[in-house]
Amino acid sequence: MTPVHVFHVQGNFNYFDIFRSIFELWGNGISVEELHASLKKYPVEKMEPYLQSNFTYKIKVHAFNKTLTQQEKIERIDSVEFLPFKGKVNLKNPDHNFWYLEDYGTDPNNIPEHPLHLYFGRWIANGQRDLIESYSVKRRHFIGNTSMDACLAFIMANHGRVKTNDIVFDPFVGTGGLLIASAHFGAYVCGTDIDYNTVHGLGKASRKNQKWRGPDENIRANLRQYGLENYYLDILISDASKPIWRKGMQFDAIITDPPYGIREATRRTGSQKEMTKAAERGTENHISISSNYHLSDILFDLLKFAAEYLVIRGRLVYWLPVYKPEYTEEIIPRHPCLKLISNCEQMLSSHTSRHLITMEKVKEFESQH
Repeated sequence: MTPVHVFHVQGNFNYFDIFRSIFELWGNGISVEELHASLKKYPVEKMEPYLQSNFTYKIKVHAFNKTLTQQEKIERIDSVEFLPFKGKVNLKNPDHNFWYLEDYGTDPNNIPEHPLHLYFGRWIANGQRDLIESYSVKRRHFIGNTSMDACLAFIMANHGRVKTNDIVFDPFVGTGGLLIASAHFGAYVCGTDIDYNTVHGLGKASRKNQKWRGPDENIRANLRQYGLENYYLDILISDASKPIWRKGMQFDAIITDPPYGIREATRRTGSQKEMTKAAERGTENHISISSNYHLSDILFDLLKFAAEYLVIRGRLVYWLPVYKPEYTEEIIPRHPCLKLISNCEQMLSSHTSRHLITMEKVKEFESQH
């Protein structure tokens, strides 16, 4: 099978932009000569199915961070005339589209004379960048201070390979942004959170000029807003360090953003001694005493939970915050049942970043007695 290469090159390049297009890469290089040499090495038998006389085609030229004249575009097209096209050109509705791409870097104030890299390939499909706007947090019914950006939520769902009829779980659900992205792809969603007020949509609002949350500000209402309520299973108040699920319960994907940092409290329920003292004071039973829940403990519990409750080949997708000067890949938590699939960095500042970690369950969990 011909490999499909995804390359996304545009101004202000960021891995976490949702890709614009997918191409089957036929050739690339750092110069025109290298591009042509690469194309000539590409197996003809892989090209021929798309170049037959009964097919029409179109070649589109695009440069990133530079505007090419029409004459320059024609010159690029003419330069690849050695490719064995047999069909006719159709600029309006071709059977196959081919793209000639040039990358001029990301600095609009320092555009090089010659491209940094060139690519040629067969267009397969465009991305779904419109989803970013359609699911924008700005217009979402229920949000919090740390609601996940729609773009990142969809990327996480893609990393989790979420598909129709999956069951997706978020153990730190917050306002449910990750569940919305998963439900969009047809998965049934559920989650837990230790924060009673967040789960029930109570307390102070996060929006400017709104003091208190309204009577119907909750995750279910968000799914209803997007026509996804049928995929809502339930949201429970629960401590992520103490799983509530019976043995044998399994999820197709666990997609989450563990709480860390200043704005997001990291808590778990306190000791039995603390709970007893609270009961003696007459504390309402839905308000639990909490103690510090350190990130290392959070991640240890998260991986153990994923190893036990994911289906085989199910995926765990989560964010790992790091202090860049001290970062090495060795700090990524591991579990013998989970295989590291990808590790993608999002820069936050000169000293901090967070990594999107994707792991896949590769063998059955064996409890340690």
